[in-house]
Amino acid sequence: QVQLVESGGGLVQPGGSLRLSCASSCSTLDYSAIGCFRQDPGKEREGVSCISASDGSTYYAGSVKGRFTIFRDYAKNTVYLRMNSLKPEDTAVYYCAASYLGCGTTYDKSEVDYWGQGTQVTVSS
Repeated sequence: QVQLVESGGGLVQPGGSLRLSCASSCSTLDYSAIGCFRQDPGKEREGVSCISASDGSTYYAGSVKGRFTIFRDYAKNTVYLRMNSLKPEDTAVYYCAASYLGCGTTYDKSEVDYWGQGTQVTVSS
């Protein structure tokens, strides 16, 4: 059974930073892509970022491009999402996701094979 465990969420002021971690129970190379979605109550689950196992190519949603960075540590089977310059509209539950499809120019929840349990990120003063 594949398990994905997120950590690193919390409360931060606007302009602040957080680093989310997504630890996998197996090698991140077993997936074609691993990444992160977020969901606010009443809204669709949105693909935020992903990284491909094959070549390290990445995808970022337009709303986070330039502020968020995704990277991986193969030895720890962990992917990280560094979130800088956080805004109140970044408030959501963030979910780790793994898929057998690589990162492309879009990142949709229909592509995901495994989900983490989610971690709350709240940006508020």
